[in-house]
Amino acid sequence: MQRIFGLIKDKAEKLLAGGTVNRIIGWTGGEFFYDPTPAVFKSKEELEGLVYNSFCASNLSKYLINESKKDGKILALLKPCDTYGFNQLVKEHRINKDNVYVLGIECSGMIDINKIRDLGIKGITGISEEDDSLVIQTIYGEKSCRRSDVLLEKCLCCKGKQHMAYDELVCADKPTDGSCQDTLEASAKPSESTTDRFEMVKKLEAMSPEERYSFWRDELSKCIRCNACRNICPSCSCVKCVFDNDASGIASKANTDAFEENLFHIIRAFHVAGRCTDCGECSRVCPQHIPLHLLNRKIIKDINELYGEYQAGKDAESRGPLTDFAMDDPEPGIVAERGGDH
Repeated sequence: MQRIFGLIKDKAEKLLAGGTVNRIIGWTGGEFFYDPTPAVFKSKEELEGLVYNSFCASNLSKYLINESKKDGKILALLKPCDTYGFNQLVKEHRINKDNVYVLGIECSGMIDINKIRDLGIKGITGISEEDDSLVIQTIYGEKSCRRSDVLLEKCLCCKGKQHMAYDELVCADKPTDGSCQDTLEASAKPSESTTDRFEMVKKLEAMSPEERYSFWRDELSKCIRCNACRNICPSCSCVKCVFDNDASGIASKANTDAFEENLFHIIRAFHVAGRCTDCGECSRVCPQHIPLHLLNRKIIKDINELYGEYQAGKDAESRGPLTDFAMDDPEPGIVAERGGDH
């Protein structure tokens, strides 16, 4: 990770000094070592605060909506999964692509600090990595665990190491010119260890209506309406959210009853239907650890079965299944056979 960080920083400094870009969006240190936060750097001096480690999970594509409208060109450090969100926002004319220089960066999966805590490891002060081993410094002494056991949910369902959009790439294998797409394409498909992202969706589908209702009531009742899921979601990019619009009839800053807890998340899931790239940011930032990604994955699974396999954000040109029309399209509300290719 240190090697790739050095390459990223060196490339960013050169692009900034050469005038190719006038600012960079990346990550800087947070209050703790495991919570780096998105930040914009405008000078070589400010770049001293740049970090890139196994906790830089934030999808930076959402921030480019506003940044790409400013003067000059911004350098965006995007991991492979982030480029899906970037493409989707370009497709929806939310990002001015001409004002963005995408530097595709390597990612070997991001670590979930909560999974480490769930192993009973407390008082964490630092972490060092070596292959699949983590050595964790705590106030109680050193602990250890396997890196693969504490990856974020979205990393367990990785789409692959190939960037869907980039102007230039940096990777540790070819540090001289940063041209590493050949290497990355060899691992474009998810590894054999990648889990079935629809596994939990299938379990929910197999439940009775009463069991499903109970599951989601237990989860959604934890919601504190902090709006973190909405604010981080690349697909939630409306200029004014329906929940902030007094004329919508559903504007609200807090849940007033159980119905509203359901309403907020279900409406949000339907609003991003066919556009959600399954980046998993909604669940990652939820302070109540609600598995919000399952709502989106259920809709993705249904779209795949009704209209054929589709991955939002794979490119910036094609029309999505819910924004296109074909004479043989199914009518899900009437009758439809799943598993077709439409």
